[in-house]
Parts: sequence; C-alpha cells; structure tokens
Amino acid sequence: FAGALAGRARVPVRLVDELLSTVEAERSLRSAGRSARSSRRVVDQAAAVVVLQAALDLERSTGRPPGSPVERVPVTGTGDR
Repeated sequence: FAGALAGRARVPVRLVDELLSTVEAERSLRSAGRSARSSRRVVDQAAAVVVLQAALDLERSTGRPPGSPVERVPVTGTGDR
C-alpha cells in the first residue's frame, strides 16, 4: 500500500514507527478524564496525533525527515475518480 501511495503522491512518503501510539493515546485520554468507553471513538485519532507529534519532534531535533522513505511503485490503470 505504501509503495502504491508513493507512486501516486506528489510528495515523498515516509513510514514512521507507530509502536505504542495507541497505548500512549489511551493514557493521555484517561489523564484528561475520559473513560475507556468514551474514548473508543477517538482513540485512533488521538494515536494519529501521537505519531505525528513524535515525527515532528524528531525532525525538529535532528533536522532530518523522520521515518524511512518509501520507494514509488508504478500504479497501473487509472483508478482515478
């Protein structure tokens, strides 16, 4: 999927580690007073924020883009809608 996305994207695609992002998001939501039940709908959104913030922080601290670059895979067919 990442290679096909890179083949269509007009910007570079990079993969970053998302390990434990959901755990961190759940912890953050709990500390904000959200119950596990009320957090179910937003935990993936919160995890995405954790991943993005970590990537931005890493780039800011190192001066290099985070993650690993993805090679473009040629996409066959139009598939455009």
